[in-house]
Amino acid sequence: MHKDEVKGVAKQAGGAIKEAAGKVTGNERLEAEGKIDKAEGKVQQKAGQVKDAVRDGLKH
Repeated sequence: MHKDEVKGVAKQAGGAIKEAAGKVTGNERLEAEGKIDKAEGKVQQKAGQVKDAVRDGLKH
């Protein structure tokens, strides 16, 4: 697992918490920030997966 995958998953979790907190408190800005963090985390996780696949492909 590449470090970007781990960081991406962590960012998604943090985003989910922000989004939920925004919904509960009625804070639309916090909710939107959470959604953005989740999306950024997904991209970062996918980038890590691609890096792993490339690295594994070069080994063989």
